[in-house]
Amino acid sequence: MYLHTLKIGNVELENNILLAPMAGITDLPFRIICKNFGAGLVCTEMASSKAIYYNDRKTKDILKIKGEKRPIQAQIFGSDIESLKVAAEYVSSFADILDINMGCPAPKVVKNGDGSKLLLDLKKIEQIVQNVVKASKIPVTVKIRKGWNEENIVAVEAAKIIESAGAKAITIHGRTRNEFFSGEVDLKLIKKVKEAVSIPVIGNGNIVDEQTALNMFENTGVDGIMIGRAAIGNPWIFAKIINFLQTKQKQKDLSNTEKLEIIKQHIELQLKEREEKVAIQTLRKHMAHYTKNLKEATTARKKINTVDTKEQLIKILEEYFID
Repeated sequence: MYLHTLKIGNVELENNILLAPMAGITDLPFRIICKNFGAGLVCTEMASSKAIYYNDRKTKDILKIKGEKRPIQAQIFGSDIESLKVAAEYVSSFADILDINMGCPAPKVVKNGDGSKLLLDLKKIEQIVQNVVKASKIPVTVKIRKGWNEENIVAVEAAKIIESAGAKAITIHGRTRNEFFSGEVDLKLIKKVKEAVSIPVIGNGNIVDEQTALNMFENTGVDGIMIGRAAIGNPWIFAKIINFLQTKQKQKDLSNTEKLEIIKQHIELQLKEREEKVAIQTLRKHMAHYTKNLKEATTARKKINTVDTKEQLIKILEEYFID
C-alpha cells in the first residue's frame, strides 16, 4: 500500500502526499485549500534566513500560520550559519517541521551561494544541517536536487551527510539545477537516495496526476511524494491521487461549477489576509492556472488582469465557468 501515514521525527502525518513549498504560491490561503483536499503536509513559501535574522516584517509575514490545521512545515534558505541558527530558533517556536532549501535553482538565490548552489559544497551542507538541528526544537528536513549539473551528481552522498548530521527526512527532486524544471526526472537516482539512507525519503519532480504519482512510488520505493507546480490551479490533485492510491480508480474531473466554488473559497481566504485590491491582484497568478483549460482562457485572463475588486473578479469567473 503506497498511501500511508508518515512519521518525520516525532511528527506523524495523516498521509504521505505532500505540498511543495513554492515562492509566491504557497501562502496561507493556498495551503488551507490544499489541506482541505487532503494534503498530508503543507509548507510555507521559503523564507530567507538572513531576512529573519534582521527581523524583516515581510519575510515573517509569509511564515504566518494562524488558523491553519496542523502539522505545518516552514522552509528557510540561506548559507550563513549564524542567520540560519537564528531562523531555526524562530521557526521552531511556531511550526511543526523545519525544512532547509538546498534545491532552489533560481538565479537570484544561487548567486548568493544559497539553494542548489550548496550542492557544490558538501562540507557546507554538513555544517548547515548540524547547526540548524542543534538550534531547532522541531524535526529538521532538507530538500535537495540530483546535483548542480550532470558533472556534479551528488544526491546520494549529500543524503548520507544530511542523515548523519541529524535531519529527519529528505526530499529529492530528480533533476539537476541546470535542468530547472525541464527534462525527465531521474527515478533511478531517487531510488538510490532512498536505498542509501534510513530516514524517510520524499520523491519530487514531474508528479502531475495519478499515474505519475504511482510511477514515483513504484519505481523508487520512496516513503512519500511531494507535489509542486501541478497543484497550482489544481489543488484537488491531492484528493484525486489519494483516491487513486486507495481504489486504483480515477475520479471524475470536477465540474466547472464545483471548481468555481473552490475558487470563490480561495478568494474569500485571500480577503481575510489582505486588503481587497492587493488580495485580488495577488490572486491573478492563481487565476491564470484555474482558467487554464477554459475554452476562452486567454480572454478570461486578460479580463481578470484588469480588475481589482472581488465583485468584478467573481463576475468574470461566473461568465466563463459555465458547464
